[in-house]
Amino acid sequence: MGIRWRYILSISGLILCTNIALAVDGILLPPGFIIEEYADVPNARSLALGTNGTLFVSNRRKNAVYAVIDSGGERETIRLLDGLNTPNGIAFHDGNLYVAERNRVTRYDDIEDHLRDVPAAIVLDIDLPDKRHHGWRYIGFSPAGELYISIGAPCNVCDETGFGEIVRMQPDGSRRETYAFGVRNSVGFAWHPVTDELWFTDNGRDMLGDDLPADELNQATAPAQHFGYPYCHAGDIADPEYGAQAGCEKFRAPAQKLGAHVAALGLSFYTGQQFPQRYHGQLFIAEHGSWNRSKKSGYRITLVRMENGAPISYEAFATGWLKNESVSGRPVDIVVASDGALLVSDDRDGKIYRISYVNTTVGSSNHE
Repeated sequence: MGIRWRYILSISGLILCTNIALAVDGILLPPGFIIEEYADVPNARSLALGTNGTLFVSNRRKNAVYAVIDSGGERETIRLLDGLNTPNGIAFHDGNLYVAERNRVTRYDDIEDHLRDVPAAIVLDIDLPDKRHHGWRYIGFSPAGELYISIGAPCNVCDETGFGEIVRMQPDGSRRETYAFGVRNSVGFAWHPVTDELWFTDNGRDMLGDDLPADELNQATAPAQHFGYPYCHAGDIADPEYGAQAGCEKFRAPAQKLGAHVAALGLSFYTGQQFPQRYHGQLFIAEHGSWNRSKKSGYRITLVRMENGAPISYEAFATGWLKNESVSGRPVDIVVASDGALLVSDDRDGKIYRISYVNTTVGSSNHE
């Protein structure tokens, strides 16, 4: 780690200021962008932003949820909840914090007013399966205020009723319906800022080799669409065991194929104003990285460029967590902060990173 030096102009001329923010060495970004450590959170997973700027961070392996409080640049991390059952999914809605454990969803009311005295959990009336394989939930609220929950397949490839779905409901758990079928394991949702359509990542099956199938970026344009699993993968690969039961033409193909086994997780449309115009409305994806590929893939943040509501390219945006098969970090989730920066979680190194755009006409540099 190094010191980030920022140069700022004043009336008296150019002043050198040491900002004593830890830059993240070795991470490559497009010109004008910088990345720095924002907070330490053990096993940092899913992210949710409160109305007052509190960053809520789940912690799947440590069974806890944290809150990062920013007061004028001075940040404090507190252990908000403890003793939970695989609390991967979190969401903030109408002032309340929702936490998805493996077998239940709980709500904590008026949470930003009670960070030091957390209210008792309200358990929602939602029936969730309690299988460990892909049992960590991802949740999110749509612009219409509906709660979406991913229910991953309890296997590499299998056909079990009630799994491989994304369900949606009212915030209290009522009016439940299956919104998307044939979804192996989604750990990331985002809603298009103009159309309000759901976009989500899906992790492809294993054991078809290093390069098959691709992970998926999917677009749901209506309820009850089927995205192929377990019969068809990545839109055009028939499953060796289940593919004979239904052809790929019967299912909705990915909007964008991603890298094979990159473990695409959290994603976010860029809705801020800080980044240059060419990034506005574009889609960022956290790729957690492969676990059994002979040559590792992922371990980066990618950018899917959009035009007229459809992907036109898929490219690297932030790289460097994977070098010569050595891994230094694993991005998990991405949110757009109120100032337009990106906040990114890393569950391997236990960090939250902040990626911002610096006005290069003023001048800045990272010194390692």
